[in-house]
Amino acid sequence: MKICIISDSHDHIELLHSAISDAKDRGAELLLHCGDVVAPYTLKRARQFGLPIHVIHGNNHGDLAVMGKLSQDPESLIYYYGREASLELGGRKIFMVHFPNYAEALALTGKWDLVCCGHNHRCKIESIKHADKETTTVVVNPGSSSGMDHIQPTYVLGDLETMEFEIINIPEPDTAPYRSCS
Repeated sequence: MKICIISDSHDHIELLHSAISDAKDRGAELLLHCGDVVAPYTLKRARQFGLPIHVIHGNNHGDLAVMGKLSQDPESLIYYYGREASLELGGRKIFMVHFPNYAEALALTGKWDLVCCGHNHRCKIESIKHADKETTTVVVNPGSSSGMDHIQPTYVLGDLETMEFEIINIPEPDTAPYRSCS
């Protein structure tokens, strides 16, 4: 199962839609959003892509009541979990949390195959070894899809079967200058 991991869209709807469209073209079957959507309408308009969206909030809460309401609409394909989420998808145990330091701590427990985070707008993919030194958890921070601070907007495309993940630059809907996040 291929997934799109995204974070920190901060209401930049054109970039979010560009990322979702690109990920869907590359075979993504669903989207994990690791927080800082800010305003729920951003996700409501994303239902045109027909992909389920699993979302948590970050430190920019926006309108949480509306986010909860959207997740109750059976046509929205939005699954809102609050500040964190524990999921099982494609036979993998996945945890979503906004803050990278919590993500690393959760990865060290060995309970998860994949931990996704956001917040600092820095894309990073790493495998963290557990105490037994034989198994690992992949931690994915997709960076920011917003292009804030003139950092190239990114998302991560992942394959849950192979546990391979790739940072993808979001195709720009305009010509704003960005610097690479790597």
